[in-house]
Amino acid sequence: MLFVEGFLNASVLDYVLYTLVVTHITIASVTIYLHRNQAHRALNLHPVVSHFFRFWIWLTTGTITKEWVAIHRKHHAKCETEEDPHSPQTRGIKKVLLQGAELYRAEARNQETLDKFGVGTPDDWVERHLYTSRTIWGPIAMFLINIFLFGPIGITIWAVQMLWIPVWAAGVINGLGHWWGYRNYETKDASTNIFPLGILIGGEEFHNNHHTYANSAKLSSKWWELDIGWVYIQLLVLFRLAKVNKVAPTPVFGADNNKVDMETLRAIVTNRFQIMSRYYANVTFPVFKDELHKADESCRRVLKRAKRVLIKEESLLDDDARDRLNHALSSSERLEIVYQYKLRLQAIWKRSADTQEALLQSLQEWCKQAEETRIKALQDFAEGLRRYQLQSA
Repeated sequence: MLFVEGFLNASVLDYVLYTLVVTHITIASVTIYLHRNQAHRALNLHPVVSHFFRFWIWLTTGTITKEWVAIHRKHHAKCETEEDPHSPQTRGIKKVLLQGAELYRAEARNQETLDKFGVGTPDDWVERHLYTSRTIWGPIAMFLINIFLFGPIGITIWAVQMLWIPVWAAGVINGLGHWWGYRNYETKDASTNIFPLGILIGGEEFHNNHHTYANSAKLSSKWWELDIGWVYIQLLVLFRLAKVNKVAPTPVFGADNNKVDMETLRAIVTNRFQIMSRYYANVTFPVFKDELHKADESCRRVLKRAKRVLIKEESLLDDDARDRLNHALSSSERLEIVYQYKLRLQAIWKRSADTQEALLQSLQEWCKQAEETRIKALQDFAEGLRRYQLQSA
């Protein structure tokens, strides 16, 4: 009877709850330890917590920390290029969704990737002699534990555990996270946020937020987004088991400022992604709506076809999108103006070779000229830029 029913003699509900809990602990281990702690150094973990996560990942996935970290860092460094280990933009969404784990294993055999991008990961005795050299022992131990606790049904539970990370992380996050969803920020890569409730995959659902602020320990950005991984981190901080090193900057606004100074420039560069998000919401979209309202039927069709591409990062536009954009801009002078001012503003912080003084002068000229246009939304936005301040230390 022990073999048939297992030590716990559990019910179907117990099977389901156990599976959900253990797979969720695995997801939490991946997002908190492998991703935010090891790959990006966004937080420090107490040695006991760190080793628990390391042990659990070995037990439930057989993943080697150095391999995971190196592949993920390379993904950021080579994002959406042929060298990206798992970009659906270059390899196809079907391949990444269905064969994401195979792509991971293939890259893990690339010693150059491990040497270049795997620096700083654990290299102690346990890592060398157990977690790295005997990766299969962990899943085998988990298999035996499940059989002991639940009997033959434990094999099914174990299979779900073994598939959880390959399906959700290697497939869904690496695949859909660069293919489908919404975007809070127009980054140069194709990253997306899959869903506003980051629970099932521990907050990794906010992939666009992460690619915008890769070193942030918090992956959610908007007030309506829930990052369960961040909730767990806050609990660890509360019990002094973790220390957050960095989160995404929060815009700080001061009183009306009559001039754009060096502090304003630094604050704007720091908050540039939020600023461009505000530009679309407060300038591009209101002008678009106004032009759409005034346009005749033929022009309205042209404008509607360009609504999505007006906000999209220019480097991601294909030929069809560029054609729709150009048709819309040629049919609306005001829309053309606000679009060109967007590009000019972006160009200021992209000119990394310029001196701070040259960048400041460019920003001052941008604000002055924007305020001289007869487009109120653009004028108000330019005036609002003066209020940006750096966060206090």
